[in-house]
Amino acid sequence: MNYPKSRFFVALLPPQEIQDYANQIKQYFADNYASRHAQNSPPHITLQPPFEWADDNISTLETSLREFASQQQSIPVTLSGFDAFAPRVIYINVARSPELLNLQAELIIHTEASLQIVDEVGRKRPFAPHMTVAFRDLTRQNFQAAWPEFVNRHLYFEFTAKKLTLLIHDNRHWQIKSEFELALKA
Repeated sequence: MNYPKSRFFVALLPPQEIQDYANQIKQYFADNYASRHAQNSPPHITLQPPFEWADDNISTLETSLREFASQQQSIPVTLSGFDAFAPRVIYINVARSPELLNLQAELIIHTEASLQIVDEVGRKRPFAPHMTVAFRDLTRQNFQAAWPEFVNRHLYFEFTAKKLTLLIHDNRHWQIKSEFELALKA
């Protein structure tokens, strides 16, 4: 029997003031470069890429993520400047700290072992933490127009990530489904 499934992903969300800043940048891309797709989710750093999960079994998913988060330390996160995956993606650069890389790697191991969620794409390329502000509907022409404007733009934020966020797709946008507190700093 095929049960209804929804799409989910797991991410770190920055504090509200950083989300507000990132949303202003996303709106700038919508207004000036006809790139609106990044507005379909809150500003985030993806740790576990989108996957499908049975709607009638969400409690198992949430319980597993809660258990995982309770065994992880909160981590420092640094956002510094802009970068790109040419020719279609512009993002806020996220520093590749050992803490962030470890958290993501541990989450991937956990979700595969306990939930059988396998990230086939992630197996082929290394984790590249980023916070997307324009992608998918950013044309190559608009990328070439926008990138010179952002390549040297100053941006710097630091925050402590204190929870994992599970997002669910409602067929239009990604919404916060649940949040899981990370253990306090040792």
